[in-house]
Amino acid sequence: MEIEEAVSILKNALKPIEETEFCQISEAYGRIAACDIFAPINVPPFAKSAMDGYAVRAADLEGASAETPVILNVTGQLFAGDWQKKAHEEGAIRVMTGSPVPNGFDAVVMQEDTDYGEKKVRIYKSVRVGQNYCALGEDIKKDSLVLKAGTKIGRAHIGLLASLGIAEIEVRRKVKVSIITTGSELLEAGKTLASGKIYSSIAPMLSCAVQSAGQTVTVNQIVKDDEKEIFSAIKIAARKADIIITTGGVSVGKKDYLPEVLNSLAAQKLFSHVNIQPGTPTLASLLTGKLLLSLSGNPYAALVNFDIYFYHAISLLTGCKELSTQKKIAILNTPYEKINKLRRFVRAYFENGFVNLPVENHASSVISNLTECNCYIDLPAGKAFKKGDKVTVWMIKD
Repeated sequence: MEIEEAVSILKNALKPIEETEFCQISEAYGRIAACDIFAPINVPPFAKSAMDGYAVRAADLEGASAETPVILNVTGQLFAGDWQKKAHEEGAIRVMTGSPVPNGFDAVVMQEDTDYGEKKVRIYKSVRVGQNYCALGEDIKKDSLVLKAGTKIGRAHIGLLASLGIAEIEVRRKVKVSIITTGSELLEAGKTLASGKIYSSIAPMLSCAVQSAGQTVTVNQIVKDDEKEIFSAIKIAARKADIIITTGGVSVGKKDYLPEVLNSLAAQKLFSHVNIQPGTPTLASLLTGKLLLSLSGNPYAALVNFDIYFYHAISLLTGCKELSTQKKIAILNTPYEKINKLRRFVRAYFENGFVNLPVENHASSVISNLTECNCYIDLPAGKAFKKGDKVTVWMIKD
């Protein structure tokens, strides 16, 4: 099975999460908008000055120059926060940046183009209609669509909502993710390293990725290579999560219990042994309607397959296309001469349309060189690649 077919199976198997909740916009960063939002007001809600200067009618300043200034009566003065209902009759009004511009005035002349007059002002330069002037609704028109359902909310969205006076927004409930790391040899960072043990590195990476995507980790635990313990851990995790991720135990070793455990749990198999290296044994199942993604115990293999399937899954569950993995076409700057039997994902660095292989060790157990990489090169099987070839890269989210 190809990756694209596996992703298509996920699309058919997963249904969007319908539950929503309300949160303050100060807490909405990274959340997914649950519904379309329309502007309740115009922004700005009144015509305002973009400069310190004088509100005028552009027609009154025709022909103004240093040699032949136009002289106007100054009929008032407004600061930001002031208000004047009186419409234009004649002359000019002294205005400051952000102050209202009363009806009838259609431009603002910069004070640098005047003599700064208080009662009468000499104006040395003409202006066009709308110059230095922010019209009513110039930024946002009332009732216009300002945020689509399924949008991942960023800082600009929050600023936009605040400018409209919207303090609270309806968002999708966060996707709940449980991470179960299997392996009797594994220890959490901070514990004393005993003989034959190694520190677990996969779970911390995956946990950070889940939270960075705006979702939440409900369970994060290490379980020994014991069939009953793994069974119990997955069963409990499924009660608390929308996605259960396991690492290790998916191959054919004597203590690779995941296939047997999933059978005992009556999990519905979606796919396994996709055409990809590393992480070929990766399998996906449905357990009581929840996605169970079982990854390799090798850190790099686990991370590659997590990046391929997890982001597609949360994109489907939240209705946010932006969460899906981004792919680009790039020019290969470094030859890759090894001919692989399977489609291979190779860690690399993408920049300005070119992709380089900054590392030599591509072993599935190695992660130290990932700090130098920002993408995977998707290399088809049975072919060597030379410098200048076009390749597909999958960007690594961070």
